[in-house]
Amino acid sequence: MSIYKNFCREYFDACGRLEKFELDYPENFNFGYDVVDRIAESEPNKTALVWCNTENEEHIFSFSDIKKYSNKIANLLSSSGIKKGDRVMVILKRHFEYWFVSVALHKLGAVMIPATHMLTVKDLEYRIERSNAKAIICTPQNELPERIREALADVSLDPILWCVKTAPEGFRNLTAEMEEQSEELLRIPTLATDHMLMYFTSGTTGDPKGVIHDFTYPLAHIVTAKYWQCAEEGGLHFTVAETGWAKASWGKIYGQWLVGSAVMVFDFDNFDPKQLTSIINKYGVTSFCAPPTVYRYLVRKGVSPMPSLRHASTAGEKLSPEVFRRFTERTGLDLCEGYGQTETTMLLGNMTGAIPAEGSMGRPSPMYDVRLYDKRGEPVEAGEIGEVVVVPPEGGKQVGIFCAYLDNEKQYAHVWRGGVYHTGDAAWQDENGLFWFHGRFDDIIKTGGYRVGPYEVENILSEHPAVAECSVVGVPDELRGQAIKAVIVPSDGYAPSRELEREIKEYCNDRLAEYKWVRILEFVAEMPKTISGKIKKNELREKTEK
Repeated sequence: MSIYKNFCREYFDACGRLEKFELDYPENFNFGYDVVDRIAESEPNKTALVWCNTENEEHIFSFSDIKKYSNKIANLLSSSGIKKGDRVMVILKRHFEYWFVSVALHKLGAVMIPATHMLTVKDLEYRIERSNAKAIICTPQNELPERIREALADVSLDPILWCVKTAPEGFRNLTAEMEEQSEELLRIPTLATDHMLMYFTSGTTGDPKGVIHDFTYPLAHIVTAKYWQCAEEGGLHFTVAETGWAKASWGKIYGQWLVGSAVMVFDFDNFDPKQLTSIINKYGVTSFCAPPTVYRYLVRKGVSPMPSLRHASTAGEKLSPEVFRRFTERTGLDLCEGYGQTETTMLLGNMTGAIPAEGSMGRPSPMYDVRLYDKRGEPVEAGEIGEVVVVPPEGGKQVGIFCAYLDNEKQYAHVWRGGVYHTGDAAWQDENGLFWFHGRFDDIIKTGGYRVGPYEVENILSEHPAVAECSVVGVPDELRGQAIKAVIVPSDGYAPSRELEREIKEYCNDRLAEYKWVRILEFVAEMPKTISGKIKKNELREKTEK
């Protein structure tokens, strides 16, 4: 029996679909002790992690291995002064040490701050200083230790510095020091309500915010893993994500281990579709989740047969219907979209037992009461656009939604105004109860008295072969209030020209209602993006306005 059943109650309808889901956990729940160690004690040889890299190295770790190495690292950190409540930044890319370190920090009750190796010196300064990091554990790759030293020269903190496998100047060698530590660890008291994890948002509309989750967060990912990603007991789940982003928590550790699935990790820097499918086939991956960018490349380069794969899912941004169709044609698998935020677990999804609706975010997770509200805080009718909000259970805590913004109680109160959690995302619901994404409220274009979601137009544009990447924004227009502008990165083999501009406009506008027509089109060499790869629409708007 998968260990997740110890912490929840599930209720199913007559068709066997999950209808209601309730968590039941002790007040001192800790993922490190109550999940990892308990599995290690009952099934010591059960596979937890299958890891390989582009250098053909391979390691397969059991739960007893994870217990052993996390205990060693916890003892090392503790002996160096890291204690409950201390904040530790972890920048380990896809290295297998991430799984040892994260479990070790959970056992200590320290707050883990995952971050990406792509951070600039200024990005590092901001996060280190804002979080008051007590220690940093990092990869030796990509000149990261040098950037960390440079960042620390301009902040007033002196965190302990560890690096895996080696000891650059100013750093201690975590790998070597870990081996000298005991494998035994006495349980350190923690509470389910203690802070466990902090992610900085990608900062598409302002400075990145520190999003803090407590120790109940892993349990809220049971539904994510089992009923959306279809990770299964004895299976092998592969989510494509670097450990610096919340998607790693969604797909590379918590829910998967809780439902009994091993996690596949491929440590790479440059994405290669053929390499990815070869990993899936070599190791017999059973469930797969990736951001839309990966599926776009897979479809564009040609999807190879993947006979072991039984389920595929995606989230993170809107995916065009054409990619959905072509992936299904070539694999026989429906692509199941889901929706959530760094601040949440999966709120909406095309889940087990339901036929996925192409392009829809699906239905609410049984963990959440998801509704659509207008600006007055009133529910909207079917077919009308509203803000996606979560109504918490009466008199109870909403597990799965973050518990604080770092040093920003005002912002936290703002997103919980009116007693509901405001996502800031716009959507509409059809007569069948399915939710359809319309865009960020900040990104909605108001033109000629109509409201247009940029993704409606982007989906059409992206189907033209000359469009490698596109983004649609509203720009000031005396006649319409706002005009719809498309910014396009041309595909290889296409050069910007008036003729190509006219061709793309006609292709797009012929397929759209007149009020959604693209009025302005600009070609660019590349899009302004956050370090997580999201396009900065605010910069595109500001550039036009100037």
